[in-house]
Amino acid sequence: AVACASIDLLLGQDWRTEVKRIEAGLREGLAPALELPGVRDVRVLGAIGVVQLDHEVDMGAATRAAVREGVWLRPFRDLVYTMPPYVTDDADLARITRAVCAAAREG
Repeated sequence: AVACASIDLLLGQDWRTEVKRIEAGLREGLAPALELPGVRDVRVLGAIGVVQLDHEVDMGAATRAAVREGVWLRPFRDLVYTMPPYVTDDADLARITRAVCAAAREG
């Protein structure tokens, strides 16, 4: 029942437009990470944003940095990434990208 309700919610909105909006926000918000020391690459595809470091993420430091921004992230190996839900508004998207950048800088 929950899965069906989730699909109904998705299909009841213009999700393609939302993904494009989120993609644009991720590109803009994560672009400053390219200037950070230790950042190898920044990639965005649809509603997925990734900052790849040239080293393993310091999980503790990255988590503390993200939480200070009010966001919970789960870095993985050398990646700090996000996959915001399609209902994420622009203000929350900006907060998420600030957190990813902070996690990349400190992690």
